Amino acid sequence: MADPAAAGGGYDDPMGAIATRLRLPVQVQDAVLAVSVALFQVLGTYRATENQPETRPLGDPDGLGYLLLVAGGLILVVRRRWPVAVFLATTAIGLVYYAAGYPDGPATIGLFVATYTLTAQGDGQRSLRLAAAGIVVLAVGWLLAADLESFNPAGWVLFRIGTAVMAATLGESVRGRRVLAAEAVARAERAEQTKEQEARRRVDAERLRIAREVHDTVAHAIAVINVQAGVTAHVLDKRPQQARETLVTIEQTSARALGELRATLGMLRDADDRRAPTPGLGQVEELVGMAREAGLDVKLEVASPPRALPSAVDQAAYRILQESITNVIRHAGPARVTVSVTFRPRELELRVADDGRGLRDAGHGAEGGQGIIGMRERAALLGGELTAGPRPGGGFQVLACLPLPPDPAGAP
Repeated sequence: MADPAAAGGGYDDPMGAIATRLRLPVQVQDAVLAVSVALFQVLGTYRATENQPETRPLGDPDGLGYLLLVAGGLILVVRRRWPVAVFLATTAIGLVYYAAGYPDGPATIGLFVATYTLTAQGDGQRSLRLAAAGIVVLAVGWLLAADLESFNPAGWVLFRIGTAVMAATLGESVRGRRVLAAEAVARAERAEQTKEQEARRRVDAERLRIAREVHDTVAHAIAVINVQAGVTAHVLDKRPQQARETLVTIEQTSARALGELRATLGMLRDADDRRAPTPGLGQVEELVGMAREAGLDVKLEVASPPRALPSAVDQAAYRILQESITNVIRHAGPARVTVSVTFRPRELELRVADDGRGLRDAGHGAEGGQGIIGMRERAALLGGELTAGPRPGGGFQVLACLPLPPDPAGAP
């Protein structure tokens, strides 16, 4: 098997490893974002009040303006879990804030983030319709609350409407890219399945041809030998010379039949016959590269030098990695993925971990999908085991351990 490290330029990337270790969990990222947006809305709007003396103070009454600004930011901490609810809440906060006559400023940053999350995490048309309806309601409310005779309030209203539209458009673009990536992987799977079916058909046809050749060769040789043996038995005592000639014929016929039979069966034993290729870990770089080109952020790690694998283990390992990456694209949402392959003396360990929503949050239980069941069956057939489920820090992980025979290259 080709060395993936050599093909990919190596996996010892210190900066990449440091970045992976320093990267915060998704929940922490959302918490930091929510706090930052809340502070920015409060401080930025407070500074903007200096140029808007005619607007209502943020503290009137009982700090309601400050409360709305803080709530519009902190609610983003659950934006991935409940994108629709967060969008509706920030929409209501935006309407109440401007209807109350509070000053303009960066008071709708949380609304823009919620709009982006709604369309990015949504299901397409329904999420877009909900975002469009929300933006229309906001636009009407903002226009009714604004003093359109003044240039500055009218400009702020147009800015807020335009930014909300751009946030929804950006989210839909991200969602569409993820869908295209999943479709590209699905098309590749279908093409590979078709290729495998064609290969199996060709192999079956070749086996039938070989069976016919073996039958013809053996049947013809046995028939000739049977006739010559009968002649020899009949003339052995009366005509020894003719008996000798029939024995020579029997020897030549059997030798020729054995030669043809060896040549025919040799095609079945030829290890270099590539007419029905099967995928393996030698193509893992191609698999990861295809996923990257489709838009998935994948990091491949090989923890130890690769070694030659039995064909069954090699193909099963490839299928497990392929299905795991496909599940990430379909169900994890925006996520980074680490694909780890570890060669041990008696075991091959495969690990695919992401920091996205996970299969359970996406509505597909870890035990309910046919993909995970199929991967677990592949591992069990080889005497290995496979576990799949949510990670403690967020995301989802598939871990497979496949037994290996002793490595002859590593034997003393």
